[in-house]
Amino acid sequence: MRRLFFGIACAMCMLFAASCSKYSYLYEQTDYFVEQLTTTYQSYGLQGLSEKRTTKDGKYSATPMGRLIIVKIEEYVSDDKYESLRKDLERHYKNDRRVNRVYINQGGTVVIDCRN
Repeated sequence: MRRLFFGIACAMCMLFAASCSKYSYLYEQTDYFVEQLTTTYQSYGLQGLSEKRTTKDGKYSATPMGRLIIVKIEEYVSDDKYESLRKDLERHYKNDRRVNRVYINQGGTVVIDCRN
């Protein structure tokens, strides 16, 4: 009986840990901007630059510009970290019809493309 209870508890902990992403704070910000482009704004235009939002932990920022959302890591990191971030955001928005593409731009930041 103890083994069964312990096994179930371990399985629940593993499931919970797997559901948490290291980018969850960032998703709060990017999801907000994606939703706003669908419900409130046609485009942020250049005024979106003043809408920059930084995550609670201060590690990432998201800035809307037109119908693009620019995601930046707020510390110096290697290209591998940006590639990892791109892949994770791409996975997060995989089935979201509002997002066309997630890519790394020439400036090295990640872009979430919500253009029509």
